[in-house]
Amino acid sequence: MKIYHGSNVEVREPKILKSNRALDFGTAFYMTSDYEQAKKWAHLTTGRKKSGTPTVNEFEFDDEHIDKLEILRFGSADREWLRFVSACRSEQRNGEEYDIIIGPVANDRTFDVISLYLIGVYDEDEAIRRLLPFKLKDQYAFKSEKALELLTFKRGIYV
Repeated sequence: MKIYHGSNVEVREPKILKSNRALDFGTAFYMTSDYEQAKKWAHLTTGRKKSGTPTVNEFEFDDEHIDKLEILRFGSADREWLRFVSACRSEQRNGEEYDIIIGPVANDRTFDVISLYLIGVYDEDEAIRRLLPFKLKDQYAFKSEKALELLTFKRGIYV
């Protein structure tokens, strides 16, 4: 299956790098199956780093061997997803017991809902109710070297 990583550079050899900000599923190499989402990430990363060229890196993901990995999969932005993302974003957990975590992206539009949930303005029910209308793209957080071995770089696309 094709899968994409948006960056400010071509990434032929993916690495798990510690971010300077809390992410949805903790420290990982993040990808998506949605080309447009990767393109958006490429522009955001280039703007944040103020260097490079927005680049969508296309990989082939060998999902035939996925059964040999510890996978956590969220099908939607539900209670379990909200709890997990909130714990990672508040740095209470990192999900390091998994090789890959798959689920919706908490994007710019959902950030306010999650922030208000974290400070107690919204309870779980209200946060979920407010998240339901969003059509969230997917993200794949590759959290182990074993998981990264299932990726084969195909090409970098300058966007």
